[in-house]
Amino acid sequence: TKETREFETFTSSLTEMRHWLETNGITHVAMESTGIFWVPVFTILERTIPNVWIVNARHIKYVPGHKTDRKDSAWICKLLRAGLLEPSFIPPSDQRNLRELTRRRRKLVQEISSEKNRLIRVLEQCNIKLKSVMSHMDGKVASQMLDRLCSGQEVTKEYINSVYHGKLHATPEELYKACQGKIGDDNLFLLSVIKAHIYEMEKLVCQLSGRIASRLAPQSVLMDMLKAIPGFDTRTVEDLVAEIGFDMSKFPSAKHLGSWAGLCPGNNESAGKKKSGRITHGNKQVKDVMTEAAWASTRTKNTFYSERYHRIAARRGKKRALIA
Repeated sequence: TKETREFETFTSSLTEMRHWLETNGITHVAMESTGIFWVPVFTILERTIPNVWIVNARHIKYVPGHKTDRKDSAWICKLLRAGLLEPSFIPPSDQRNLRELTRRRRKLVQEISSEKNRLIRVLEQCNIKLKSVMSHMDGKVASQMLDRLCSGQEVTKEYINSVYHGKLHATPEELYKACQGKIGDDNLFLLSVIKAHIYEMEKLVCQLSGRIASRLAPQSVLMDMLKAIPGFDTRTVEDLVAEIGFDMSKFPSAKHLGSWAGLCPGNNESAGKKKSGRITHGNKQVKDVMTEAAWASTRTKNTFYSERYHRIAARRGKKRALIA
């Protein structure tokens, strides 16, 4: 017999749904992975239902023009009973919480970079051309000069000579010319607001980093082993471990893990013709972490990763070599 019921998404209603499933002896539940809406349902059901499957929405599309919530539920049930569904990888609760911490930290770091770009844009409007004479604005000299400009003080030749060092490509005279702009009161206020925002976000990043480090402290030996890989630093290892965990039994092989992350070429063949084999979507966070680590490894000396990158980049281009 088939029975269909509707439940609200409040915790009490979801708990009632779990009791209904338990009463009927349900051992397998499948649901579509739509945004974050599946998370509360999964959290309630995983406590007592042995197999709760989150399924990729692209794998269970219903007939266009005949889509309703009730028909969707019946269709997913039919596919599950026929063995045509594959569950997505859902890590344990502790790892999901660690994911939230690392992803939040990553988002804050991106927001800090955006705020620094806004600060440079305000200075450009004031005809401060530091960006034109310095390769990057995160260095020691650039930071000191930005702090002085944002505080409303004049950047003199004497001050430049006091902070200048020989590794800079720009000469002291070029730095002095770049700082000869006009910063108005409103622009100065905007600069102070941006600087304060950056400072607050950097404090939050430090707090999150401390929390993440304390959560991963029991696995310090494995963390140190991963950091020995060229291109991997502490933050990269923490972000990667939060996404894939330490239990590799979830992935049949290294190739399977690479495919799940979306770092392997896809298959697209029809009528004997092979079409574009571009990489698949995969896990966006893992893809970002591994891409950053790959960029870092290309700048190492006398390593396999650097040699392979430059060899492929000469033939296929930098981006293809990076994924390879």
